[in-house]
Amino acid sequence: MGRVSAISSAVALLLSLLPGWAGAAPAMWLVRDADTEIYLFGTMHVLTPAAAWRTPAYDAAYDRAQTVWFEADLTTADPPVLTDLVARYGVDPNRPLSAKLASWEMRALKPLLERGRVPLARIEHMRPWAAALMLSTRSLGPGGGTAAHGADLAVTRQAKQAAKTVRTFETVEEQVRMFAGLSEPGELQYLTDVIRERSAPARRGEPSLQDAWIAGDIQRLGPGLVGDMRQASPEFYDMLLRRRNLAWAQTLEREITASGGVHLVNVGALHMVGDDGLPTLLAARGYEVRRIQ
Repeated sequence: MGRVSAISSAVALLLSLLPGWAGAAPAMWLVRDADTEIYLFGTMHVLTPAAAWRTPAYDAAYDRAQTVWFEADLTTADPPVLTDLVARYGVDPNRPLSAKLASWEMRALKPLLERGRVPLARIEHMRPWAAALMLSTRSLGPGGGTAAHGADLAVTRQAKQAAKTVRTFETVEEQVRMFAGLSEPGELQYLTDVIRERSAPARRGEPSLQDAWIAGDIQRLGPGLVGDMRQASPEFYDMLLRRRNLAWAQTLEREITASGGVHLVNVGALHMVGDDGLPTLLAARGYEVRRIQ
């Protein structure tokens, strides 16, 4: 992006000292102590190609950061690697998916697969978590969002090309094993939620989840998604958000204590909201935390 190089370090520092944020933009927080600054940016993993989410404040944080963090290095998740992981952790050769889902779920699933040009036979022996993950990250028609256009991959590639220090909280295999560790009821609940979400018609006048994220609408992401997940799918919430956030907060606290410097943390936006969100967890540890975008 052209405006990345146009913002000087001095301007970046001024941006970081602003008392609040202005305008609509994806949410970002600044955590600091005497010698460390950590920018927490909530990403969206699946975006449409035309999504315009970069802002001067984000580019300033990126320019200042010596270390850029991600959940995992998705550039290493090439098709052979993913195929191997799914074969090891995401296949049930004995019981097909159609035997686990209710009839209405199968009826709702089939048009989703048709829109995504995925034959039923391809997922019939996938475990429910693997089918759900595939559906949630796959474009279901022209102009749909994909993980290839998500913020995480775009910034990972940029940071590697710029020879910045890139660090991750997890490996791709560790992430797969977390999903695979769900109980079968937890897996089925996850798949059911994805089927419902992707089958629901868009409500007139209601912004899409992507639009809400770009607008920094934490209310929509918080009570509207995290709160519902915590209530309806406590096992999935605990696996996806609570335990991981606690581990990541501990890792970041070690960085604050040990190394100093400027860090930019790019993880899914849902990890930023609620009582178990990273800003709240780090504030509870006594660090100055404030939203700057």
